Amino acid sequence: MTVSIPDVTVGVLALQGAFSEHVQLLRRAAEALKRRTAQDVRWDFIEVRTPKELEQCDALILPGGESTTMSLVAARSGLLEPLRDFVKVLRKPTWGTCAGLILLAESANRTKKGGQELIGGLDVRVNRNHFGRQTESFQANLSLPFLRATAETGADQPYRCVFIRAPVVEKILPRHSGIQAEEAERDATVVAPSKTPVDDLAKRELGAEVEVMAKISTRTPALQENQEHDHAGAEDIIAVRQGNVFGTSFHPELTEDPRIHVWWLDEVLKAIERRQQFELVDRTV
Repeated sequence: MTVSIPDVTVGVLALQGAFSEHVQLLRRAAEALKRRTAQDVRWDFIEVRTPKELEQCDALILPGGESTTMSLVAARSGLLEPLRDFVKVLRKPTWGTCAGLILLAESANRTKKGGQELIGGLDVRVNRNHFGRQTESFQANLSLPFLRATAETGADQPYRCVFIRAPVVEKILPRHSGIQAEEAERDATVVAPSKTPVDDLAKRELGAEVEVMAKISTRTPALQENQEHDHAGAEDIIAVRQGNVFGTSFHPELTEDPRIHVWWLDEVLKAIERRQQFELVDRTV
């Protein structure tokens, strides 16, 4: 059974933060992916500010910025619930960077009750501003295992990860079809509301295990200089994936390196192919 993917629309949430930088890297990544695979896909990258614009999207990026501001603006503009439906009901490919990772977590700490709303999609607890204040921001050249699995040029080269008031994944939570009730009982912690996936394929995405995609050693020189870093352990989790949802603590959009964007666009194509195959089978049954 063959499927074709002539047109793909990728949105970048443009309520606040580094959305234009993502769009620029996505355009470069699409060209690189086309050269690598020779696939005749017509990509369209749009800024998303309204539910109508979100409806056009096959995939979505939530950029770095201020997660609280993003959630407040999304709620006021009637976009928060459509975003939750996009990620948790339709289970479309979604990537969050820094603030976007916070929004996509099912649980976030260091948060006042009522001061932050989450979208959810990743069964993790994030620790907000884990590495401290803006002045404690840093960069680190890291080896990212998921990039090594690609055929992209320079895949074995370290990736310059930019951390700005960055969160980390503090805990991988048990999978729940509903709300993370135990997390809701924790002090200074907010949780995402429950949503029901639209069909069997979406349920499979929801049922996927959380994959740890990248970590940073707490012995990294930049962290040794960081007096506010107090997370116990030898490593911090800085990238995770669960089914259709991907999150990174750092800001790939603030570099000139398109490799993660190339990798993610390839994952988007795979997800669209799975959806098309599922719908073809469903129509023939």
